[in-house]
Order: sequence, then C-alpha cells, then structure tokens
Amino acid sequence: MSRYRQWTATTTAEYGNLTDYLLAHRLPKTWGTPPFTPLSCVPFENPSDYRVLLNDWPYGFSPNITHMIAWTRTFIPIDSDIGDITLESRKSIESFVKRYFVDRIGHHAEPRVIWFKNWAALQSVKALDHIHVLVRDVNPCLIEEWTRDQK
Repeated sequence: MSRYRQWTATTTAEYGNLTDYLLAHRLPKTWGTPPFTPLSCVPFENPSDYRVLLNDWPYGFSPNITHMIAWTRTFIPIDSDIGDITLESRKSIESFVKRYFVDRIGHHAEPRVIWFKNWAALQSVKALDHIHVLVRDVNPCLIEEWTRDQK
C-alpha cells in the first residue's frame, strides 16, 4: 500500500491528478478530456466508450485471480439516496460482464467472474467511471484478448 501511495503522490505531482495520467498513457486518445461525449448513454453498451485494462495496482488476491478495470467514458448513474449504482446501471453492467467476460470463458464461468464498483469515497480516480472485474483460473490468452488495445 505504501508503494501505491508513493506512486500516486509522484504521478499526481507530475500530471496534476490520476485522471490526466490515465488519459495521457492508458486510455484512448479519442476520448479527449472530461466532460466526455460518449457514443452511448448506457454504460458499456458501445465498445468505443470503454476500455478494459489490467489493474496496475491489483489488490492482494491469490495468483490465480486476475484483477482488471473496465473504464468507461459513459457516466454510471448513482442512486443519491443510498449512494449505490441504480438498478438500471446494475443491469447494464451485468449485461456487459456477461457478454464480455462470462460468455467468452464458457462452461461454468459464472462463479469465476465477479465485478464491483467502489463507492465514491473509496475511489482513487473519481473523474472516470469504472468497475473492477475479477476472474479466477482464466487462460492468459483470454486475459490478453480482453485487455488488448482495441484501436
């Protein structure tokens, strides 16, 4: 955790914030800068509006678990009363996770894929909506396919 905090401080000092670093080095240049103009208002509906990357700072999971981040330039609506994503957002994210990850794994994939969206208070990067996706015991070729630059 201390290495992550040091990296965050150094990166923030150089770029101003983590969003600018991600936009400069990790996410499609075509996104521009916030506020974004996504092609779809539905999160993860249009492939031009999202990018799946390996988490540069994965949580401390066992080696057979791969931690990815699905970044989106489409706003993910939140229910302000409870602070969680809306039911519609949850449905669109679940649909994306199924078609992008679960369906590609195939037989008995459901228990090997989970996703979550950190609440705002826990996010290091608040200006870019994203979800965390964890997969267990997945072929590295498939991981590479999911995270390949789709330019």
